[in-house]
Amino acid sequence: MRKLSTVLVLVFSVMLVMVFISCGKKRETIIKIGINAPITGDIPKVGEGSKFAAQMWLEDIEKAGGLQVGDKKYPVALVIEDNESKAESAVKANTKMITEDGVMVIIGPQSSKQAVPAGGVANDYQTPMISPWSTNPDTTKDRPFVFRACFLDPFQGPVAAKFVKEEFGFTRAAVLYDVASDYPKGLAEFFKKAWEEINGPDSVVAYESFTTKDTDFSSQLTKIKDSGAEFLFTPQYYNEVALIVKQAHELGFNNPIIGSDSWGSAETVSLCGEDCYGLFFSTHYAAAGAQGATKEFIDRYQQKHGYVPDDVAALTWDAIRLAQQAIENTGGLTGDVKKDRIAVRDQLAKIKDFAGITGNMTFTEEGDPIKCAVIVRISDQGEYEFYKQVCP
Repeated sequence: MRKLSTVLVLVFSVMLVMVFISCGKKRETIIKIGINAPITGDIPKVGEGSKFAAQMWLEDIEKAGGLQVGDKKYPVALVIEDNESKAESAVKANTKMITEDGVMVIIGPQSSKQAVPAGGVANDYQTPMISPWSTNPDTTKDRPFVFRACFLDPFQGPVAAKFVKEEFGFTRAAVLYDVASDYPKGLAEFFKKAWEEINGPDSVVAYESFTTKDTDFSSQLTKIKDSGAEFLFTPQYYNEVALIVKQAHELGFNNPIIGSDSWGSAETVSLCGEDCYGLFFSTHYAAAGAQGATKEFIDRYQQKHGYVPDDVAALTWDAIRLAQQAIENTGGLTGDVKKDRIAVRDQLAKIKDFAGITGNMTFTEEGDPIKCAVIVRISDQGEYEFYKQVCP
């Protein structure tokens, strides 16, 4: 019995020592990058492209043995949250990643409908957020912790208006947009303003709207056809573009239909087919004819996932590399994620002439990059061909 007691004391002592050793070991700092993306919902292809691009980036970091910051390499982890393409889910995702997961930087959300409210959460918690694809000014306005990797709608609207005027010489425009969604609503307003500045106050002869989830646009398109509009501008997402273009053609509206960067999804042509051949839209990059680092990204993505990456994937790649550069530029991490978030934010604001695969970027005081737009034509083979570039 005495021997048994001695053994138990020894076992207990060893366990106690192990506990103290464990408690005394310094916890390793892991750099966590949050991805707030629509993995499900109305635009899952957008979420898929963002996720695939982020995972490709992580592969590179892991091959390098971690992310070098100062004189130390840190392990990196992605925290991917599905915002379901809903504003409230995007807000919850940001809150969780910041307060529970301890992410250092958030990439996303992509759409302005989610990025505008989620950006408020990131800014309130002093956590850097970079939206790859949100072009609405409110996403970054008065939010020093929120940035973006794309141009803004106040720039894109005039670009589209100027392109149509120079390319076709038209004077009468029609607009069709989702009044319940921040992105198309804002861009429709900026386009209308720019078009009327060029062509006069009554030059938008039809200004029609619908609500998210609508699938029958025949009433609005009939009014547009009867208005005498020479073309239609519709800044809608890829799932709606196919419906609008096909229904317009079925009603006999065969004039040009012009789009915006929301047309750039890999799914647009798959859903729209030949109805979309020959149409133009403004966007961030063109896959066909790409060169250098952009081509390397496209080839690698296509080989891995079986299709050409859309602009969201390319912009996510740029956004996460912007975050990487800002983290590296801190020169060293404290291990206190709240302090490190502020340091990363400060370095993001200082970035100049960043060589992205969607163009060079330098941030304004509002966290918006100064960069050029691209006009893409959908070819007769369904490819996104570079047509021309428009710079600020």
